[in-house]
Amino acid sequence: MTVQQAIRFLKQDHQLAKIIDRVGDFEIKKRNNHFAALVEAIISQQLASGAADAITRRFRKLYPRFPKPIQILNTKDSKLRSVGLSKMKVGYLKDLARKIESGDLNIRTLSKMSDEEIIAQLTQVKGIGRWTAEMFLIFSCGRLDILPVGDLGLRKGVQLAFSLPELPKPKEVEKIGMRWKPYRSIATWYLWKSLQKFDNIG
Repeated sequence: MTVQQAIRFLKQDHQLAKIIDRVGDFEIKKRNNHFAALVEAIISQQLASGAADAITRRFRKLYPRFPKPIQILNTKDSKLRSVGLSKMKVGYLKDLARKIESGDLNIRTLSKMSDEEIIAQLTQVKGIGRWTAEMFLIFSCGRLDILPVGDLGLRKGVQLAFSLPELPKPKEVEKIGMRWKPYRSIATWYLWKSLQKFDNIG
């Protein structure tokens, strides 16, 4: 599969074709450090992007380079809290690190698993739900057929693209999205990009 083939396929949907022509080339910056991607996903949860970026920068400054799981486990909670992390998120980060150290979560073999197997593996970690796992599949694993139906941005994009009177429910997004299979990640990216506030997503 080439991206061009995927785009040609998706442009059969006239609503999506308009967005594709307006947005331009598809480009996702893949995150190769899976552990860092998950740590930063936990840090960013339920925060505005500016606040999340500031806390992430302060977190990174605690270590000479991005920490290994054992380093996070060995860092005092109070030190992690000092960069702006909530008590709950410190717990989530340590649970992620603990599961990797114990072998319950083998981060090196994730990319060999199916989408649903990866979701099942990641959601055993406290603080990682299905949405975070789906973002990981799109941005870290480069999976092409992920449709995060619970994502507010995607639902808003679908509402505007199809001139729906109200925000579609996840089931409705799933039904509409079947026409984009097997390139639903690419369709999702374009629908995100159709919203001004997602201009910087990559």
